[in-house]
Amino acid sequence: MLRPLLLAALLGSVAVPPASADVAGPYLAARAATVANDYAAGLSYYDRLLVSMPEDRDVQDGALLTHVAMADFDRAGALASVMVTQKDPTQIATLVMLAQNAKSGDFAKGIALLDGGADPGALVGGLYRAWALVGEGQMGDAAKAFDAMVQKQGLEGFASYHKALALALVGDYEGAEKIFTGTYAQLLNGTRRGIVAHVQVLSQLERDAEAIRLLDTSFGQNLDPELAALRARLENKETLPFTVIRSAADGEAEVFFSVAQAINTDSPTAFALLHARLASWLRPADGDALLLCAAILEAQKQYDLAIETYAQVPADSPIAHAAKLGQAEVLVQADRVDDAIGVLQELAKAHPELPAVWSTLGDNLRRKERYKEAAEAYDKAIALMGEPEPRDWFVWYARAIAQERSGQWDKAEPGFREALKLSPEQPSVLNYLGYSYVEKKLNLDEALDMIKRAVAAEPDQGYIVDSLGWALYRLGRYDESVVQMEKAVELDPTEPLLNDHLGDVYWAVGRKREAEFQWRRALNLGPGEDLDIDRVREKLDIGLDAVLKAEGAPPLHPATANAGD
Repeated sequence: MLRPLLLAALLGSVAVPPASADVAGPYLAARAATVANDYAAGLSYYDRLLVSMPEDRDVQDGALLTHVAMADFDRAGALASVMVTQKDPTQIATLVMLAQNAKSGDFAKGIALLDGGADPGALVGGLYRAWALVGEGQMGDAAKAFDAMVQKQGLEGFASYHKALALALVGDYEGAEKIFTGTYAQLLNGTRRGIVAHVQVLSQLERDAEAIRLLDTSFGQNLDPELAALRARLENKETLPFTVIRSAADGEAEVFFSVAQAINTDSPTAFALLHARLASWLRPADGDALLLCAAILEAQKQYDLAIETYAQVPADSPIAHAAKLGQAEVLVQADRVDDAIGVLQELAKAHPELPAVWSTLGDNLRRKERYKEAAEAYDKAIALMGEPEPRDWFVWYARAIAQERSGQWDKAEPGFREALKLSPEQPSVLNYLGYSYVEKKLNLDEALDMIKRAVAAEPDQGYIVDSLGWALYRLGRYDESVVQMEKAVELDPTEPLLNDHLGDVYWAVGRKREAEFQWRRALNLGPGEDLDIDRVREKLDIGLDAVLKAEGAPPLHPATANAGD
């Protein structure tokens, strides 16, 4: 059991309630913080509970997990060292203790912990033991341990990757290369780290042409600073040192990193963060582990912690630009778009050669409706891309939107066309260009065809169905327009502009009370993008016919035939 006096020593100056105090409130608060991934709040509650409930293993694990999540490794290590002395230590305590042993270089102690029955999970346990044997200088036994893991179903790829890294660490580059090109080659070369490790191994074997080819086929033309530097050194016939793993402790860090990546799903858990944090603790200079921690925290909506973690990537790191891009994305998620723009502008000064920086800056300037500046940022991104590829369609599309919104239709129209060349039948582009033609009363037959194709591709997207309804309205086909507009509002009932449009088409077919209801609904839901609130109010005051007359627009007039259908 954990003794209260010992816990008090571990927790230092944390204020705690008397042991006799009612713990129901703090316990429920701690559990709620855990469910919400609110690690800062959980830290306070769990530390208090540990003194009042020192024997509760859930409380122990909760406290330990929150300390690791907050990167408070001193307290986490101290707490874990006590927890593993209990019978059947928890998995979390075992993981933290194994990391601490690797951090201190005491691999024998880590092996002893595993031999004593502590269970960190099959994957971590097996790979940790193998790397610990490497750390103890027992490479033969380590190879056998890796091979034993290769025999376990579902773990073959992980074990092969780690064995290749271990062989490269001790200078057996031929053995490592055989694994990288062997049975699990596709898996081993399926991640950035795996590819970089393979490239470094090939360089050590003086097979630079193959290394360059691997980089080119894996990453294409637009390399980030780290990959571009690797390629340049290979072009200059420089032998790359093997730096993916520099020690057995790095190998143990890679174990935690591998597991964190494997269990980091669309709904990242605290358990994924635990492994990523332990990887970062063992290898503080590893920017990839910090990026993974930050990405998990971002997905969990722990924005302040994510921003703080991205900021921990050293400025001289070859992936510092990725950290800044990530930080900008978190700022956007936290509704701090202006701050994100500031980060990106500074990044653009530091790395003006990166298309992704300029395109991301353009995206955020566009969010703030700074369309002219956004178009200029996209110009720079496109100029740096070289020959456009199909995957580049969105940058051309986004630039065309910015140009259209800033009154540069002469530039926007060919931009939309280019986006469609890169990605034919792309619904977003078909819809936007078709809608723009309708608004400008240009190419109406082609516009209607474009929008119909967009609806066929994305029939459940309210804004696209709205475009079809609006095009039919502009063509005077009011009855058909009502059907599409009603469907659009059914798909997206809270979008102000769609409700406004439905009001217009109701008015056009004589359903004036329903039109007024939709306009009022649009006002209640607004403001919204592109919704002219003053115009909606004017329609409610004097009716759509009078508004159109005051604007000098043609009166409502149904089409006599469905020409152009």
